[in-house]
Amino acid sequence: MISRSVLSRVSALVCATCLALPAAQGQRADTARVGIADAVNYMLRSSDENKLALLLVDNADAAVITARATGLPQLRLNSSYNQVLTNARAEIVGSVFGQAYTYNNTFALSQTLFQGGKIVAATRAADNTRQAVRFDAGETRARLAVDIQRSYLNALYLARLAALQDENLKLSSDRLAQVEQLFAAGRSARFDVLRARVDRANIEPLAIQAHSDRDVSLLDVKRLLDIDADRPLVLTTALDTTMVRQVVNTVANDKLADEIRGSVRSAELSLRSRQQAVRVARGDYLPSITATFNWGYLALPTVNGFPDRLGATSAAFCPAGITGKVCQNNGFFPDRSFTVAMSWAVFDGLRTKGNVDLARAAAKISETALHQVQEAASLEIARGRAEFSRAQLAYNARTVNAAEAQEAFELATLRFSRGLSTQVEVSDAQLALLTAKSTEARSTYDLYLAAAELARLRGRPIPLPTGGTVPVRSNSGLPSAPSNR
Repeated sequence: MISRSVLSRVSALVCATCLALPAAQGQRADTARVGIADAVNYMLRSSDENKLALLLVDNADAAVITARATGLPQLRLNSSYNQVLTNARAEIVGSVFGQAYTYNNTFALSQTLFQGGKIVAATRAADNTRQAVRFDAGETRARLAVDIQRSYLNALYLARLAALQDENLKLSSDRLAQVEQLFAAGRSARFDVLRARVDRANIEPLAIQAHSDRDVSLLDVKRLLDIDADRPLVLTTALDTTMVRQVVNTVANDKLADEIRGSVRSAELSLRSRQQAVRVARGDYLPSITATFNWGYLALPTVNGFPDRLGATSAAFCPAGITGKVCQNNGFFPDRSFTVAMSWAVFDGLRTKGNVDLARAAAKISETALHQVQEAASLEIARGRAEFSRAQLAYNARTVNAAEAQEAFELATLRFSRGLSTQVEVSDAQLALLTAKSTEARSTYDLYLAAAELARLRGRPIPLPTGGTVPVRSNSGLPSAPSNR
């Protein structure tokens, strides 16, 4: 029969398991599982830099509307109510000037006919500025797409290094146990035991540092994605070598001419905008002509207060006893006028000259900035191509080197187990294997990032390790989700 103590222990164990299971399930459910496409999409929609770029696009769109509005007709409704308390002309001339209440409603339609070319130039300048900020927004999208991938893949690489260090520490621990067994059997010297212990002790802090670096890199990814630091994070995208080769082949075999960098196009459009600003400033040398048409009604007060009829004149409206005179019924009388006005600043204290000189100086500054941006873009593309070529050569070399290092370590381990080699040879082979695997992983990540960076510099869509792409430009200026091909 089962004793009561055993039953109580079993019951306590079952209860503890039942209590721990929901907590473990809740912890797993709270874990953030993020793929690289999700990370890129989040950055393009939620980062402050991208939000600022889109806000600048909205601001430029509003500026275009404002510039165009100056050349369009303007229609205004003007209504007024005037109450006269004391009128000197009514006292001097007659009561006709002493109307106590006056109502006036007028529609004013005005159109600027000529303004020295300022309207057309200002509209073109605003449109060039709008296109420039759209190119800037595209550049921001492309850079963010590459930067978040760099942080994501760096975390994956450091996690791979931590796993390699754990494997390296396990191999050293196994070899230490083997050497201790040989020493106990009299087949190994104490020096070999000490050497194995020292090797393992030297590897342990490297493994601890690798885990710390991995955790720090995950914290950086959490910061970019606005994930709580205490929340577990799992990076679900792995960098497949087959997909890396496809991305590299796509970038390497792209024979199309490089698109003009968004930064260069932005600088060119900014220069055009500054040149149009010179025309706007020079427009003040010329006169401005405006046509205005007013259509409204003027009413005088009635006995009941507010006028409720159209205006008319007749002798019948005159008070009793007054003959030979035409009077009005205090209704709404039409009031229409048409005006063509010209304004020309003959002398404005050299203000126009100062504005023209200031606009020309700004245009020259933009021209110099354009040359600098063009030179920087050419240099960046040359560096991107050189880095892509270097990464390709390093990747090809490290892939072969890792396979050979693995074979050399296995042979060294086999020779040591049979007494044909020393522990030093095994340690050297193990260190060479760790170096080969870590550099192989580094070369894989470097090659992919070099391909993504070169695509950005050439104005191409940014590739993703999942096979999709990130369009860097959008006609609407709004971020779009990465596409999956």
